[in-house]
Amino acid sequence: MGTQARAIVEKAGLNADELINLLNKAFCDEWLAYYQYWIGARVVEGIPRAGLQPELEEHAAEELEHADKLAKRILELGGTPEVNPQQWFALSSCGYLVPTDPSACALLEQNLKGERCAIHVYNKILDYVNGKDLITSHLVRQILQEEEEHEQDLEDIQKDIDTFKRGCGKK
Repeated sequence: MGTQARAIVEKAGLNADELINLLNKAFCDEWLAYYQYWIGARVVEGIPRAGLQPELEEHAAEELEHADKLAKRILELGGTPEVNPQQWFALSSCGYLVPTDPSACALLEQNLKGERCAIHVYNKILDYVNGKDLITSHLVRQILQEEEEHEQDLEDIQKDIDTFKRGCGKK
């Protein structure tokens, strides 16, 4: 149990249990995002597949790292990361979008929605800990930066696909 970490955040005026709850929701999001990217890399179809697969695999690995970092912080605060995968869906803020359409364009849209949701979630956590919990703030800022990079990566691929489509349409 993280007696000191918990005491520090509570002394700063935060409710440690509420913070743990917010971090656990993000933890669940990260596990679902990991799987969303991992399975997307396996089922993706279409012309940009060769370039998209490695990007999805990279994002999956980073989402798993985020889950690991969040779990460590939850433990430092005296909490327990959600251990029941069935609860991930119930606790998740961003959910899981089943890749029923394996086309690259559909998967890009789904993953962009997920990244935008994650950005919102981490901004919410930052607002909660603002100026009161420097450790969580630092961790969340690092994750937020990577989530914004993921969004940019996906938007860039989406733009490349759009440019390709326009170029192929010209005679």
